[in-house]
Amino acid sequence: MKLNLTMQRKAVLEVLQQSHDHPTAADVMDRLRAQGNAFAYGTVYNSLRYLTEAGLVKELKLGEVASRYDARMEDHHHVVCTRCGRVDEVAIELPAEWLGKAAQETNYELHHASVVLEGVCATCSVLNNPSK
Repeated sequence: MKLNLTMQRKAVLEVLQQSHDHPTAADVMDRLRAQGNAFAYGTVYNSLRYLTEAGLVKELKLGEVASRYDARMEDHHHVVCTRCGRVDEVAIELPAEWLGKAAQETNYELHHASVVLEGVCATCSVLNNPSK
């Protein structure tokens, strides 16, 4: 696929590359506006779809209503706070035996695994238990 990075797509990609919080499309739109860009929502959504299909960003469906986007393309996993929705990255390798057991159980030839962990972040934990 020959890349066609329009000015709008480049701006969306730059926002994602500078973000470490896995923004939603609405977050991307807000950040573009804060930079003085006046893109339509359709332009942002189409840019996100194009960048995802081009393999430049990942669309994350983490059990929330809105997808989140990640410009970090190397393999990694995510942890989601079940109270505030914060998403962080987890850079650990999955045990090889997990993939082997999953392949054996499902009869799939597995090529990739992505794990989403859920819990309560430190900030929410402290807010609910101030003695920590």
